[in-house]
Amino acid sequence: MDVNVEHKDGVIVLKLGGRIVGIAGGELRQIIEEQLANAPDSPKFLFDFADVSRMDSSGIGTLIGLHVSVARKNGRIGVINVSNTINNLLVIGRLITIFEHFDSEDEAISALQG
Repeated sequence: MDVNVEHKDGVIVLKLGGRIVGIAGGELRQIIEEQLANAPDSPKFLFDFADVSRMDSSGIGTLIGLHVSVARKNGRIGVINVSNTINNLLVIGRLITIFEHFDSEDEAISALQG
């Protein structure tokens, strides 16, 4: 799994790549927790799934945990470049209606700032 973290106009952008399976879910959780610890009130996260080839329940569990933490801080989570496979996992994990879906990074950053 690869994770590239960028901060753009108050939004934490995580560009994910590879397979988010098994131990990689825990690694992603650590990265997210570090970002969340340093985030201001009402944190805003954007996940770019363009280069994710596979994700399992550990990845979904990480995203559910993030949702709970961000909701407590009145934050927002957006996703872009979601493949059909990842979208199906978001449906199964009941995250499809919780995460905001955007067509592009620019659109997401603009919307999440507001």
